[in-house]
Amino acid sequence: MFKNILVPTDGSPLSQENARRAVSFAKETGARVTAFFAKPGYPVTYYGEGALIDPTSPEKFAELAEQQARENLGFVEQLCHEAGIECQALSLVSDVPYEAIIDAAAQAGCDLIFMASHGRRGFSGLLLGSETNKVLTHSKIPVLVYR
Repeated sequence: MFKNILVPTDGSPLSQENARRAVSFAKETGARVTAFFAKPGYPVTYYGEGALIDPTSPEKFAELAEQQARENLGFVEQLCHEAGIECQALSLVSDVPYEAIIDAAAQAGCDLIFMASHGRRGFSGLLLGSETNKVLTHSKIPVLVYR
């Protein structure tokens, strides 16, 4: 069946619940987990002919993003440790999370992406879209959506 499951996380309560379900699923199927966090790139806002730059230096921003990645990935790693499941942590810098998720799954050799759904329907779901929907649309790797 599945051998390596990518579990993207952003640290939100929904993401943490997804991680719990993914670890349980991995335990049942005998798979290992690759926890993934997409670190944001340094924000630069262009206005007219100039650029408005965040007062935080690029180095400080990268340090804060790395700290956030460690915290979020640490949560998944702890769940895996408690369940006795092998876990690897991976983070990439990207401002397009769905692309980073797909790239991470390929890079780590994952054969399943386990994601949560916010459950938006109708017009709001169409307007807002979701990273899960984008991964479903673009991934060549199977995606399991937990609701």
